[in-house]
Amino acid sequence: MADINFATDSKGPASVQRDESVKTPLSIQEQPELVLIELLFYAYRDFVSDPDVVLAKFQFGRAHHRVVHFVNRHPGMRVADLLDILKITKQSLGRVLKQLIDTGYIEQVPGPVDRRQRLLYPTAKGRALDQRLTEPQAERIRTALEPLGPEGRLAAERFLRLMIDPSERDKVAQMIEQ
Repeated sequence: MADINFATDSKGPASVQRDESVKTPLSIQEQPELVLIELLFYAYRDFVSDPDVVLAKFQFGRAHHRVVHFVNRHPGMRVADLLDILKITKQSLGRVLKQLIDTGYIEQVPGPVDRRQRLLYPTAKGRALDQRLTEPQAERIRTALEPLGPEGRLAAERFLRLMIDPSERDKVAQMIEQ
C-alpha cells in the first residue's frame, strides 16, 4: 500500500517531519453518525460480495455490474443517460461497455431518429447475468427487512432516498419508479 503524503504548502513536497501518532479512537459519543457510517461500509462490503464472486468468473468488475443492471432496468437507454447515472468518465464507460458488447451481454444500436445516438439493450445472456447478480442481493435485502415489517421497509427506503444528493432525488425517483 502506498504512503499518503500531504503537502504542507503549495510550494513544495510534504514535510519530512513526522506528526505525533494519535492513540485514541474516534468517539461515537462525539459523533454518533460514525455508527451508521461504519454500518454502511460493512453492509456495502457484504452486499457486493456475492456478485463480486460471479463477476470474477467473467473477469468483470463492479462497473460491469452497474452497467448490466441499469441497461436491464431501462432497455433502450442512451449512453449519455448511463453516463449521467453512473457518474463515471466516458473513457471508463467505453472500456466496460466494449467488454460487455464484445462478450454478448449488451447490444448497442443506433437511435431510430438520430443515428448518432447509441441505445443500449441487454441480450438474453445479459438479462440472465443480471438476474444471477441481483438475486443474492435481493435475498440479502429480503432477509434484512423481514424482521422490520412494512414500516421498517418504508423507513429504510426513506433513509436511502434522503442519502441521495437533494439535486438528484427527483431524477433518481423517476428512474426507480419506471
